[in-house]
Parts: sequence; C-alpha cells; structure tokens
Amino acid sequence: GTDSKTLAKGAGHFEETSIWRGNIAVAAHNRGTNNHFGKIHTLELGDEITLTTKLGTRAYEVVSVQKVLETDTSGTAATSDDRLTLYTCVRDQREYRWCVTAVAK
Repeated sequence: GTDSKTLAKGAGHFEETSIWRGNIAVAAHNRGTNNHFGKIHTLELGDEITLTTKLGTRAYEVVSVQKVLETDTSGTAATSDDRLTLYTCVRDQREYRWCVTAVAK
C-alpha cells in the first residue's frame, strides 16, 4: 500500500495497479530518513530506471516528468503496455505531487 505507515518503511505500491505486467505505480518519500525518491524530479526524458522485484528485473525509459495535483491519480490507471509510474510530494507545495512515467524498453 501507500499509507503513511508503509511509506515510513520505504516505497509503497499502489495496490490497484499491476505488480509486473501493465502499469506498476509506486510512491515514496523524497526527504527525511526515507529519502527514496529525493531526486525523481531531476529525471529527464530518455533516462533509464531499473526495477527489480521477486518476479525479475526490467528496464524502463522515462517519457514524462510532471507536477500534478495531489488528487490526480490518473497515473494509476491500467495500461496495455508495461510501464512504471512513480509518485512523490513536491517540496513546500502540499497540493502537488511529482509524477514520473517510464515505459518498458
């Protein structure tokens, strides 16, 4: 999940999204002791992200880095392609989140 207790331990998985095929959506903190996504807003188009799970390892290419409203959960929608969507807060802008989308290579 992505509740506060889970994010205090590390990255959390949006449970309504895929764990391997389709859209995998993950959230994490970007400051403090669990600074897992501290620099995701500095990713650029074409950068590579590697995800490793118990199901395997997959490389993704960043296709979007954007600031979205905290209520915008469109990045968690199911997709027919394999993609990774990452969410984290925007520093000092409580109503926004960074949303990074990357597609499987």
